Amino acid sequence: MTAAATTKTDAVVAFRRRAELAIAGIGLAGSAVLQGGFALVIARSDDAALQATILPALRSAGLELDGAQAHVVLNTLAAWFGFSFIVVALCTAIGFFFARLRPRRRATGWWFLAAGLACLFGTQFVLYPVAFFFLLSAALFAVRTPTPRSSS
Repeated sequence: MTAAATTKTDAVVAFRRRAELAIAGIGLAGSAVLQGGFALVIARSDDAALQATILPALRSAGLELDGAQAHVVLNTLAAWFGFSFIVVALCTAIGFFFARLRPRRRATGWWFLAAGLACLFGTQFVLYPVAFFFLLSAALFAVRTPTPRSSS
């Protein structure tokens, strides 16, 4: 029996990052619904819809904006949310790619950390519950290390 044959008996157990990817997927879905949904609703609303539905909701929340100012403020906020959602989605997609390609690497967690920070700062700390999912996924990449198991 050769040395190569004896090393094949120590089978390498497949290591998957299911928990990390599932948690980041939940974060991406929440980000798509909340960030992307807000950007889509504001971008698609005309002045009549803005005056009839969105401005009364803002006024009931305590924000007093007149019609022209509200339109500019909401469109700017929607553009910022949309841009930050694109950054979050790109960082998450790159993280998914590297997590599938080399699941044993812990450095992939940096992509999910970047997605969480982009979600956090891109929404001005409004979506901190959604950003928590990305930060938790990045933390799991840092904490969970693959341990080699013997086949015996």
